[in-house]
Amino acid sequence: MLLGFQTELHPNKQQKTLLAKHAGVARHAWNWGLWLTRNILNHNHHNPDSKLKFPTAIDLHKLLVSMVKPKNYWYYEVSKCAPSYALRYLSLAWKRCFNKVSGQPKFKKKARDNSFTLDGSITVGFNRIKLPRIGWIKTYEILPGNVTLSSVTISKTADKWFVSFALRSRASNY
Repeated sequence: MLLGFQTELHPNKQQKTLLAKHAGVARHAWNWGLWLTRNILNHNHHNPDSKLKFPTAIDLHKLLVSMVKPKNYWYYEVSKCAPSYALRYLSLAWKRCFNKVSGQPKFKKKARDNSFTLDGSITVGFNRIKLPRIGWIKTYEILPGNVTLSSVTISKTADKWFVSFALRSRASNY
């Protein structure tokens, strides 16, 4: 069974800046990917004889690394996971749209949608968590011990940063 866990982070000023940069890069990657995929859909709609292949998340990431990242130096200041996960989530949003589960994805705004996902070398301490490229961040709550996390999602709500992740439960059968 999977258990969700979310708690508030207690970052210092430097960490708040890094968290905001990660969220900004993820938002930029999402918006760039959405712009590109909408242009491809528009091209395919108006040119049925010469349709372009709709890109997967991997295709979008390759294009982002070759076209966007060299022109935007601030992509190198954050973890590579932030834009990668944003493009994965965009691909899932388009799949939901094509399967008529939800509407078309929308562009993200700076005031809202401040979240990003990280994976890699994530370490959980007693009341702190270590994130790649950010370092140890204190939390307001005690975190579960002896856990190995594959990914965490960081989000901002009302000027407060939160971390959420899923834990695999080892509960016994009742």
